[in-house]
Amino acid sequence: MDIQTLTTFFMWCTILNLALLILSSIMCIFFADFSYRMNNRFFSISRQEFNVVLVSFIALFKILFIVFFLVPYIALLIIA
Repeated sequence: MDIQTLTTFFMWCTILNLALLILSSIMCIFFADFSYRMNNRFFSISRQEFNVVLVSFIALFKILFIVFFLVPYIALLIIA
């Protein structure tokens, strides 16, 4: 694999994961009540605990996105 192929791969991974992160954030903002009602059927969890889990999920996803996709893409752009 050459650097151009890796750069293209990480570019598309970054774009797709950023879109997924934005979609997840929008879903959590606008459809939090619906999501809570759906998950409350399977898990007995309070609303406060659900909010903590939701925010933790978005934060972890953002950190993983930055570490595993955005940083390698920027590094490949720098060395190319």
